[in-house]
Amino acid sequence: MGVLEHKFQDNIVVASVDKLLSWARSTSPWYFQFGLACCAIEMMATAASRHDLERIGMMPRSSPRQADVMIVSGTVTLKMGLRVKRLYEQMADPKYVIAMGSCATSGGPYWKYGYHVLKGVDLVVPVDVYIPGCPPRPEALLDGLLKLQEKIRHERPLTRKTGT
Repeated sequence: MGVLEHKFQDNIVVASVDKLLSWARSTSPWYFQFGLACCAIEMMATAASRHDLERIGMMPRSSPRQADVMIVSGTVTLKMGLRVKRLYEQMADPKYVIAMGSCATSGGPYWKYGYHVLKGVDLVVPVDVYIPGCPPRPEALLDGLLKLQEKIRHERPLTRKTGT
C-alpha cells in the first residue's frame, strides 16, 4: 500500500444522497439582506468581523436571484410588504425566510396604533425562523441562522412529495 493510499483510506463517506445534499445546502446558504430599520444595524454587526457570518458558511448576496435565505429585519409597512413579496418570489427554490426583530415578527411597538404597519412579515411570505428582540443581538441572529441550518439539514430534497 502506497503512502497516498494509506493516507486517504479512511476518507470514505457512506450516506444517502438526500443526506449529502441536505448537508451541502445547510453549510453554505447565501443570504439576501432586507434591512428596514434598527434591526438592520444588528444584522450588519453580525456580518462584521466580531461575529463573522462567513465562518458558518453564510455569504451575503445583493440579488434575490442568487440567494437562498431572506433576512427581513425591521418594520415592514403595508407598502413595503408588496416589495418583500416580489423579492421573495424572485428567489430560486428552495428558499427560506428569517423574521428578525419584534417588528418583522409581529409589528413591534407600532402594531396597535400604526395603521400602516404590517402585523408580521408572515402575512406576505412564509417564515421559517423567528428571532425575537427589539433589536435582537447579533448572537440571537447567529442562533437563528444555526437553527435554520439544522432545519435544512433535516430536509430530504429528493424524497419530498410534490403536489398537495
